[in-house]
Amino acid sequence: MKGMTKSLARLLPRLRPYGAWMAASLLTAVLSSVAQLLVPIYCGQAIDAMVGAGQVLFPEIAKACAAILTAVGICAAAQWVLAVCNNHVAFRVSQDLRNEMMEKLQRLPLSWLDAHPIGDLISRMTADVETLSDGLLMGFTQLFTGLVAIFGTLVMMARMNLMVTAGVVLLTPLSLLTASFIARKSVRWFHAQSAARGDETALINELIDGQRVVQAFGQEERTQEAFRKVNAHFMEASLKATFFSSLVNPTTRLVNNLVYAAVAVAGAMLVPGSVTVGQLSAFLSYASQYAKPFNEISGVVTEMQNALACADRIDQMLDEREQSPDPEPEQPLEHAQGQIMLDRVSFRYVPDRPLIEDFSLEVQPGQRIAIVGPTGCGKTTLINLLMRFYDVDSGAIRVDGREIRSLPRHMLRRQWGMVLQDTWLQGGTVRENIAFGRPDATQAEVEAAARAAHIHSFIQRLPQGYDTVISESGEGISQGQKQLLCIARVMLCLPPMLILDEATSSIDTRTEIRIQAAFSQMMKSRTSFIVAHRLSTIREADVILVMRDGHIVEQGSHEALMEHGGFYATLYNSQFSAS
Repeated sequence: MKGMTKSLARLLPRLRPYGAWMAASLLTAVLSSVAQLLVPIYCGQAIDAMVGAGQVLFPEIAKACAAILTAVGICAAAQWVLAVCNNHVAFRVSQDLRNEMMEKLQRLPLSWLDAHPIGDLISRMTADVETLSDGLLMGFTQLFTGLVAIFGTLVMMARMNLMVTAGVVLLTPLSLLTASFIARKSVRWFHAQSAARGDETALINELIDGQRVVQAFGQEERTQEAFRKVNAHFMEASLKATFFSSLVNPTTRLVNNLVYAAVAVAGAMLVPGSVTVGQLSAFLSYASQYAKPFNEISGVVTEMQNALACADRIDQMLDEREQSPDPEPEQPLEHAQGQIMLDRVSFRYVPDRPLIEDFSLEVQPGQRIAIVGPTGCGKTTLINLLMRFYDVDSGAIRVDGREIRSLPRHMLRRQWGMVLQDTWLQGGTVRENIAFGRPDATQAEVEAAARAAHIHSFIQRLPQGYDTVISESGEGISQGQKQLLCIARVMLCLPPMLILDEATSSIDTRTEIRIQAAFSQMMKSRTSFIVAHRLSTIREADVILVMRDGHIVEQGSHEALMEHGGFYATLYNSQFSAS
């Protein structure tokens, strides 16, 4: 109950923009219930108009039938409007909630995103939101409609016979206690079902993304077995949640049918005394209408339990601690000169695993800084710190003498152009992908960037040229061509500082030579950081930083480092030892 109250409390502010729709929904719910309550009265009047053989009062019957048709028509129209209002509110709130989650996603630190599977996040933003809106919003309206019907039928029955009505009220708690007992048993399985759905979605996303690797290593059966286990866990949680929740409706129906039978027996004993046959018919109809909302509410409770389990997962994401807020700078950083200083920087992803410790570096404007070293030494981590994807644990990083934590992230990142080894394309045209950083770029500017990246001729051969639509996976485009598109994206923006993290790792040697020439032209007067494993590509760097276990162990030009004969010389010679 506490969790339900909390979820409803968080949902209510999201309903305020749709207050008029909610009011219309509640009004039509009352109108529908009142119209339904009138039908048994008119039916009873029609029955009582049949006095006996040859004593049928047709005018009274016709009048009652007309009243019944009117009431049924009003009820149908009200229920149609009710459905329209409910659907509008449900879909709008779902849209708002997904927008809120996407906005939250933009404010969460990368450390949180790195720790959560993509498929699980997709499940929260799609299936969980849908279940929440259906369960809570639709359930809320049905609950209100049911309460109106319950109190309305009680009033009508009390007007007809107070004693029998009192008996019905005394038997009502049996239905409620039965539903409550079963609901408590099923709620934990709805939580397990929601979590298992997220796990399965994450695994499906992972396997589809890596299907080529799975098939290349012949691990189809192994991955299938892993999926079977996750799927079996999801099935078990779903079956148990469904089993326990499905007990609610039939048990409440059983109790309510017993109430209906008791009313029928008690009413029959009063005929032909103080109750007429028509009144007994109306009373039985009210007894049935009185029991029906309990059956519907029991179903609503089941849906709300499922919705609350999903709401917990959504709230967990929305309640996550966001990245530190951006400050308001005294003076904006419009165009950086490119002076970079790292002052005794320390950083670790996991508290008990040191990575970068007491790291200091000074880079002058326009210098080309190459970063080399074995895997896991901290090269990419250094890039993450420069871009402020992660904040340093201690020390400071300065751009043009300004501590980067004193700058808004978007202002800092506007100064950098970045090409990564892992390419990313959005679903859209080739032109839209190149112009991702500058959506207002002209066609001529886009083509110039593509020519500089040596991909213009390839684009011209595509079915619609620059208007060819490509998927986010880049289907039909090689890894090297995707990387060239990403290079063209940076060449279009031409920011004052550059980061090239294995930017030519997927490109053939001949094209790489041409791209390196384009990079050399682009890097003139721009501070550049180049991460590379192929050491032949960074010989022209002004300074080469040799990293090992989070520390700079050597630094200098290629010639100086080779002459020194240290760790860099060992790395360089190992790449050419075969020749």
